[in-house]
Amino acid sequence: MMSMKATDVVAGAHGMTDDAWRRHANPWSVWTRFAAIPAFELAAWSRDWIGWWSLTGVGVVLIWLFWLNVRIFGPVEPTSWAAKGIYGEKLHVDGKAPAAHKVVLNVLIAVGLVGFVLIAWGLVALAVWQVLLGTVMVVMAQLWRIDRYGLLFEQQRLLD
Repeated sequence: MMSMKATDVVAGAHGMTDDAWRRHANPWSVWTRFAAIPAFELAAWSRDWIGWWSLTGVGVVLIWLFWLNVRIFGPVEPTSWAAKGIYGEKLHVDGKAPAAHKVVLNVLIAVGLVGFVLIAWGLVALAVWQVLLGTVMVVMAQLWRIDRYGLLFEQQRLLD
């Protein structure tokens, strides 16, 4: 029986074909995913004001992130900082990242996960500082990861 890596499962769940990766690399796709973070937080926080209707906003953001975003923007070549980063992310998902990159990327993934936990805790408790700190951690870790992935992509391009 063949085991699947978590990255394969996530990529498969998002329907990440080669075309989807090229669309995912579109800078509009990248930056609107960042914009979805505060939109999600606001939608979740709004339960305090509008009750269960807040799930509508949460649902819209989730549909945007997990389905529509990868389909709405056109495919791009790796010419921009964001696109190079996403092309590098694909290399990582495909198992083509050298050990030195994997160590840093795993640390950044861990920082992002801690930030995600802080956001979740803050949204459950309606605690603004946890949400803000978690958001900063998630965004900074993700920006740094995109930058690292861009370096990985450039290094791989030199080797090819």
